[in-house]
Amino acid sequence: MPAPETSVMSRLVSLCKRRGFVFPASEIYGGLNGFWDFGPLGVQLKNNLRDAWWRAMVECPPIGPDGKPVSIVGLDSSIIQHPQTWVASGHVGGFADLMVDCRETKMRYRADHVLCVNVQYEKAGQTKELGGWISTLEGDEAEVAITKKAKKLIQKSGCGEMVPFDMSKAVNLTTMTEAQRAHVIGPDAENPGTLTEPRAFNLMFQSYVGVFQSDDSKVYLRPETAQGIFLNYKNVLDSSRVKPPFGVAQVGKSFRNEVTPRNFIFRTREFEQMEMEFFCAPEDGMMWYEFWVAERLRWWEEQGMSKDNLFRHIIAPEDLSHYSKGTSDIEYRYPFTAPGFGELEGVAYRTDYDLTQHQTFSKTNLEYIDQEANRRYIPHVVEPAAGLTRGLLALLCESYRYDESRASPEWLKLKPSLAPIKVGVFPLVNKDGMPEVAEKLYADLRRTYISQYDAKQSIGKRYARMDEAGTPFCVTVDGDTLKDQTVTIRDRDTAQQERVALDKVKAYIGEKLAV
Repeated sequence: MPAPETSVMSRLVSLCKRRGFVFPASEIYGGLNGFWDFGPLGVQLKNNLRDAWWRAMVECPPIGPDGKPVSIVGLDSSIIQHPQTWVASGHVGGFADLMVDCRETKMRYRADHVLCVNVQYEKAGQTKELGGWISTLEGDEAEVAITKKAKKLIQKSGCGEMVPFDMSKAVNLTTMTEAQRAHVIGPDAENPGTLTEPRAFNLMFQSYVGVFQSDDSKVYLRPETAQGIFLNYKNVLDSSRVKPPFGVAQVGKSFRNEVTPRNFIFRTREFEQMEMEFFCAPEDGMMWYEFWVAERLRWWEEQGMSKDNLFRHIIAPEDLSHYSKGTSDIEYRYPFTAPGFGELEGVAYRTDYDLTQHQTFSKTNLEYIDQEANRRYIPHVVEPAAGLTRGLLALLCESYRYDESRASPEWLKLKPSLAPIKVGVFPLVNKDGMPEVAEKLYADLRRTYISQYDAKQSIGKRYARMDEAGTPFCVTVDGDTLKDQTVTIRDRDTAQQERVALDKVKAYIGEKLAV
């Protein structure tokens, strides 16, 4: 059953706040744009997704296209690295977005996110232009925002009726001439010509190391986890029993001073990544690139993502980064991008660019000596880089359900192994010996599974709470339990109930979670 008129995203954000998945950071002080805190259920779901990725990539990596087990090891590198790291990687010189400021509202926007439409109106049977460009930020509400502002301006000027426009023909600010920009009404402005000329704005957060704050002590919070892997490539090679082809995986926080954070936790200033750099011989790069694209798509489906909601976006050759021989974005159909898709993970064939750069700047030899083939080479790299924070958002979007026939119309159909709570344990009533049996069962289950004991309110409301948390199983101790030593186990997805022997409950849940 579809959700009511209120947008799915607004309802999901509300559910996440109410049930403790995601909170606005520093909320008691009014919040801090672009930062979010993960509550008890959110941090557990995020950790479960992280652990599933780590197991699939490091602990039990797949069989490669050459028929051999893939070798991948783990790493946890520092958030702050030597500042030359970011000079070598190109982030200091080139990691910038074009920004515009609005003189009227004092707001700042990414120029490529400002969409502009030249609205027309009809009067006395003639179609005329309004005389300026109306702009808004890209997103699912862009057309609504343009329409609302256009109607207001047309009504104010007494021009006539607005002519329907095609949002697909909107242009972003970076493609416009200076003369055209002079007639643009900013996304939050009332008057045209208030936007400044686009200028570069570096996205890295700066800090200082040591007592004195100067250019000599300036450092950066990492904007990606990848560079820490490249800096440790030689250490891993020298200390571990690995040789190309092999990978180094890392999960960690990254920081980007996004000018327009938006869409809940989709674009934030502090986020977590799950990245792996796969080092291989130059001639095998494209083979491993195609392998990892297919493998990562398969893995996201395994986490419960619908195949229809996943899309491989192959970046056109003319749009590739200068160091890339191939890049594919694994995209997900978020509610705010529907019917289109938004990025979830990128798989890039980065060639030998990063290691070559660091070899040049550090003057450290990063060649691999292949004694069997009697040759030296700088490995090429294929990088599957997934957003852990975005992965959490995609899981929440994919699992969100609305059904008014249930105790709670909102519930989460999470993959059981990822659910933050695996089982809820209830006494039907809080008397007649039921609490004692339920508490004993709960004490046994919680040694193996994250469980929650709940004896408050009606059984229907307790089921509702568990459904909203995405808990796959609820076990109820009732009057019959005291007679025949059986309990009722309710399945979250079907709401069907099954009688199971008290001493078989743990095994029953284990079998279901293993699927």
